[in-house]
Amino acid sequence: MAMSGDLVSLGMLMVGASRSDQELWRQAASMASVLIEFTAHDAASATGALAQTGADICVLDGGLSDANKNSVVAAARAAQPAPLIFVCGPNGVHRLDGIVGMLNKPASVEEAGKLVEICVRAKIPTRVLVVDDSGTVRSIVRKILSASHFALNIDDVAEGNAALDQLRGGKFDMVFLDYNMPGLDGFETLAQIKRECTGVAVVMMSSTGDNGVAERAQALGAHAFLKKPFYPADVDAVLERYYGLNMTRI
Repeated sequence: MAMSGDLVSLGMLMVGASRSDQELWRQAASMASVLIEFTAHDAASATGALAQTGADICVLDGGLSDANKNSVVAAARAAQPAPLIFVCGPNGVHRLDGIVGMLNKPASVEEAGKLVEICVRAKIPTRVLVVDDSGTVRSIVRKILSASHFALNIDDVAEGNAALDQLRGGKFDMVFLDYNMPGLDGFETLAQIKRECTGVAVVMMSSTGDNGVAERAQALGAHAFLKKPFYPADVDAVLERYYGLNMTRI
């Protein structure tokens, strides 16, 4: 990823796609919200390209054999910095270790454009605010978030009013919010966020096993609910849904 001021440019490498699919993605990449350098390879040449020039985003065609996918994934993991790796294909395509997201096969440039933007959104660091009255818990949650496949810029505060002050500045995309806090509690903070900062996604956190907490959080507009303790794989699942990496029809 190259950055100059507010300008971001990304390298996207497509592997194993047909010429017609390559053209859809190439046209979509040329119209993306950020500058994208698009290249296409077969599985054999992709490993060399990753070693020589790298990439920020690597999209594997779902029709590749598992052996070819694994060889490209291994080359991508060895690259520094390693790209995010996606598989594009019909529902039911097998997901291998190292793949961070599954994408539908596009039928038009418009659909391909939506997929390109999903990849871009997942690659550019997401700005995350952790809100919990326990300093120990905030430290643990930061460590778990840092282990995600996805790039996150993480900050934290100890209570709801401080969170709202931070969010009003427009600096954050997502909040991991504790349910049980003194003063302005999690539900009150969530409701205020949804009123004032409509573009911010909220993940409610709680150690309680009461299903009613998760249901009320959802009713108030929470993007997801995580029961403590949770792990990097749980965070990745939440982020995949946040980015739109879920194989649903576009």
